[in-house]
Amino acid sequence: MGETKNTSLDTVVTGFILLGLPHPPSLRTLLFLVFFIIYILTQLGNLLILLTVWADPKLHTRPMYIFLGVLSFLDMWLSSVIVPRLILDFTPASKAMPFGGCVAQLYFFHFLGSTQCFLYTLMAYDRYLAICQPLRYPVLMNARLCTILVAGAWVAGSIHGSVQATLTFRLPYCGPNQVDYFICDIPAVLRLACADTTVNELVTFVDIGVVAASCFMLILLSYACIVRAILKIRTADGRRRAFSTCGSHLTVVTVYYVPCIFTYLRAGSKSPLDGAVAVFYTVVTPLLNPLIYTLRNQEVKSALKRVTAGGKATRENK
Repeated sequence: MGETKNTSLDTVVTGFILLGLPHPPSLRTLLFLVFFIIYILTQLGNLLILLTVWADPKLHTRPMYIFLGVLSFLDMWLSSVIVPRLILDFTPASKAMPFGGCVAQLYFFHFLGSTQCFLYTLMAYDRYLAICQPLRYPVLMNARLCTILVAGAWVAGSIHGSVQATLTFRLPYCGPNQVDYFICDIPAVLRLACADTTVNELVTFVDIGVVAASCFMLILLSYACIVRAILKIRTADGRRRAFSTCGSHLTVVTVYYVPCIFTYLRAGSKSPLDGAVAVFYTVVTPLLNPLIYTLRNQEVKSALKRVTAGGKATRENK
């Protein structure tokens, strides 16, 4: 659990050195290119989804696609908080990060990540209402409620990020300043604290691990009700369309929550797998989201075609 380090308080850490992901020096150039390409594709893919939802009149008034647009916006910013700093690890640039920069990265990582966590839960609730309460859906999930729910997710995420950043950096850091990780995240930074970290580890377990697990269970419960309702649909085409719409979201939720819960329910772990798992939900998942939603969602694919066709028609008219 927590531990107290007997390091002199005369030395105050003013910055941290991120050791990054362990890798053979011979692969440095290849890894730089891989993560650089992932970052560019993530930004372009999510921007495409965001613009499609905004430009297509059939999508930007529907709660499901409003949530999808917000998710794409979050993915763009979450990727920008993590990946550019990760890319620097594969260059000769200094790995040092100012104390304030580490605080900011930890805050925005948990702010955006927890907002995304709450948003996934809202998306599952939206699908539950649309499929299990189709006649009442326009009343139960209107534009006003959708806006309030999204705003609530942002506020809750901001509070969560503030709490975690405050609790983490209120501790004294007076000894080693090498963070054995590729970002300033709670478990890695707490190992460097010169004070007992029991309370921090307990709050991390409850506020992140348990909350994430609870949201995941609520999503699974929503989808259990959805599957039961879908199986009652008489036409094969109706069942296929319902499964297609929900399958995209369930796939995204699984690849996000499972690695996240794995990391934060084991906050004291020093397993070499932790870095690889964290890369998956911080770097790979934001890349996969637009691919999953465009390849598995017929309405998004149709909207992309309409937006593209409209752009071509406009150019031809000119």
